[in-house]
Amino acid sequence: MYRIGELAEKLSVSTDTLRYYEKHKLLAATSRADNGYRLYNEEALRVMQFIIRAKGVGFSLNEINGLLSIKIDKASHSCADVKSFTEQKLTQVNDKIAELQCFKGSLELLVAACCGGEEEATHCSILSALENVDAINK
Repeated sequence: MYRIGELAEKLSVSTDTLRYYEKHKLLAATSRADNGYRLYNEEALRVMQFIIRAKGVGFSLNEINGLLSIKIDKASHSCADVKSFTEQKLTQVNDKIAELQCFKGSLELLVAACCGGEEEATHCSILSALENVDAINK
């Protein structure tokens, strides 16, 4: 059994992180010691490792909760379910990348149009472009 500090150290996360996951019902202490300390078993360690890996590839807490539900009841789900779930996340990531690339292109145009001089910003092309609705929406 691990106390919260020991589990946090083993996972290289803070105790606040573990409490956060408990608060969001992704992790539960196995029991409590007589002094009130949370105690976690090896399964809790494995669950947290799963959560950390899933978070590391971009899944949100709600999505991780869904994955944990599937993990707990694997017999009721197929690989196709998990793949579909992951494909949806991949689509979201690709959409976000496209949106960020659009932002990047717009910012590059704004930066390229600005002289960047030391004069006052009264005639700054970036501010002018942001004030001009027609310039941004084209």
